[in-house]
Amino acid sequence: MRTCLAIILAAGEGTRMRSRKPKVLHELAGKPLVVHVLDAVKAAGGTAVAVVVGPDHEAVSVEAKRQVPDAQSFVQRERRGTGHAVLAARDAIARGYDDILVIFADTPLIQADTLARLRAALADGAAVAVLGFRAKDPKGYGRLIVKGGLLTAIREELDASEAERAIDFCNGGLMALAGNSALAILERIDSNNRKNEFYLTDAVAIAGALGLKAVAVETQEDDVRGINNKAQLAETEAILQQRLRQAALEAGVTLVAPDTVFLSSDTTFGRDVTVEPYVIFGPGVTVEDDAVIRSFSHLAGAHVGKGSIVGPYARLRPGATLGEGAHIGNFVEVKEAQIGAGAKANHLTYIGDATIGAGSNIGAGTITCNYDGFAKHRTEIGANVFIGSNSALVAPVKIGDGAYVGSGSVITDAVPPDSLALGRGRQAVKEGWAKRLRDSRPAKKK
Repeated sequence: MRTCLAIILAAGEGTRMRSRKPKVLHELAGKPLVVHVLDAVKAAGGTAVAVVVGPDHEAVSVEAKRQVPDAQSFVQRERRGTGHAVLAARDAIARGYDDILVIFADTPLIQADTLARLRAALADGAAVAVLGFRAKDPKGYGRLIVKGGLLTAIREELDASEAERAIDFCNGGLMALAGNSALAILERIDSNNRKNEFYLTDAVAIAGALGLKAVAVETQEDDVRGINNKAQLAETEAILQQRLRQAALEAGVTLVAPDTVFLSSDTTFGRDVTVEPYVIFGPGVTVEDDAVIRSFSHLAGAHVGKGSIVGPYARLRPGATLGEGAHIGNFVEVKEAQIGAGAKANHLTYIGDATIGAGSNIGAGTITCNYDGFAKHRTEIGANVFIGSNSALVAPVKIGDGAYVGSGSVITDAVPPDSLALGRGRQAVKEGWAKRLRDSRPAKKK
């Protein structure tokens, strides 16, 4: 098995993002740009990762290590071009990997099979493989000069002849180098150019001068789409959402109005799931077979059991787990709670830090009062419990199997199984009071 070092270039400032957050930590479909790239690297068989960051971008290194614990981090202290950035990871390159992948951290749509094709070109004898695409409008891109099946140069537009500018095969920026010749090529890159910088693109001509083979591998333009500002971030989000929706549809999910549904990259669906219009899936959501997610619901960090119904207008927050056939209805919020099989909370309810047993019914307006101003506490509701409407369950509290809680109750103590609990003031009726009030009004007006 060939070993592979992926060098992730994340040193760009991203000042056009107008944000204090490093550019590559902005999110698409629920996860940072750099994590999308790292996921593609792992899926393509990457065995090691080196992340090149700029000064004061320690947060990027931390995120990379969170995803790939043994990822190495290197700092490019001076911004002197892409070739200079790659050589910041010289120590990692020198360890002798078979393949070296160079990937920009702001190209989140790169796919694992594309990286695998770059690696395949190295396995086939190339010393350098460059990812290229056919541009509708090639203006501003470097052109890939291919002769006899070999890549001979990457020509920047300013340096290109009129004939070369007519070429629509453009440099996507990503490159693979054979490990046994990578340093020999990279160390020959000089800064003899207009900007006095070290350009990674020079690796192609250098490989040719050394008698080594360079090739171009073609992909779609979206694969290498980079992000430099919030407008491009939004455009890329739209492309990724279309990919995720298409994948869900092909997997058999019914999306009633696909363009209105927003998915995270890790959203998981079972068979015969139906998603109505205007639903948002945040990170960490699993929806099992035959479930229905109704319109205007928002789910994040939640597990929806088989045959469950969620919404409309429901919110499932992290830690919400619904058993088979559970119902969470309109304007119901669930957080860090387990809802048993067949249990229902259909209207205007908050369930937080709770366990609800199978078959229980939670009436409209019920609240689990889980926070005392200092700490969270749990509410435990058994199986086949009936909670009357407009009840407040003050945690920590336990309600036994089969118990009833009368409507409008405030429950602060444990309720034994099969009991009725009432926690409200006694009703008082004053007969004739309303008539006397009405009769007195004319006299007061006079």
